[in-house]
Amino acid sequence: MAETEKITINMNVVDLGKVDLLIEQGFYSNRTDFIKTSIRNQLTTHSQVVDQVITQKHFIMGVSIYNRKTLEKLLNEKKSLSIKVVGMLVLSDDIEQELALKTINSIKIFGVFKARVELKEALQSIIK
Repeated sequence: MAETEKITINMNVVDLGKVDLLIEQGFYSNRTDFIKTSIRNQLTTHSQVVDQVITQKHFIMGVSIYNRKTLEKLLNEKKSLSIKVVGMLVLSDDIEQELALKTINSIKIFGVFKARVELKEALQSIIK
């Protein structure tokens, strides 16, 4: 199963009451079911726009993982990365800050970015 992230939303009491009414009527099993269904419906409604942007701007969709070995190979080949991800970007714990700064030009992430706190701080200037 794909990794999930917890989000928090604020709703006015009338909208929340309407959600609870729909749950009581059996349309949804609980508030989480209502929210997930609503999000999926909106993503389906706007899927063409999402797909178009991902294609035009060359985004990777899903989970993208980089480790020290990968970045060292890029450095040896005198290449660098412009990372664009819709989903999750993981920079492994074995990546040193200096290596990351030498091999990563920019990071654009729509979703979750996982890396050591020190590495994230070092990369702040290239995260868009």
